[in-house]
Amino acid sequence: MEVSYLWKIEPESGPIYAQIAREVKRMLARGELAPGGKLPSARALAEEARVNPNTVVHAYGELEREGITETRRGLGTFVREDVDVAAVRRALLEEAARGYVREVRALGLDLAEARAALEEVEDAD
Repeated sequence: MEVSYLWKIEPESGPIYAQIAREVKRMLARGELAPGGKLPSARALAEEARVNPNTVVHAYGELEREGITETRRGLGTFVREDVDVAAVRRALLEEAARGYVREVRALGLDLAEARAALEEVEDAD
C-alpha cells in the first residue's frame, strides 16, 4: 500500500525528531500505516519534510527503541509485524489526555468543567 506522507513541522511543538516519530505513530494508529509497512528512506522523508536527514534518522531510531519499527539492512525501515497497534493508539490518547489535564489545571478549572467542555465540543462537531 502506497502511503502519502504530509509532514507539517511546527518549531514550537517540540523537537522535530519527536514530531516525526509521533506522526508515524499517528499514521499507524489511524491505519494509514500497517504492521510490516515500509517507511520512506530518511533522505526522502527529510526532503519532503524539509528537515535534515539526521533528524529523520534520530526519529527512526526512537521508533526502533520503542519497538515500533525495525531496520532491515539494505531494505529500509519497516513497522514491526508484531507491533501492538492498540497499545500505540492508547499511548497517544493518554499523552493527549495528560496534556489536556495539565492545561485544565493551569486554567484553575476542575475535571468536571473539563468533561463538560469536551462534551460541548463533541456535540458541536
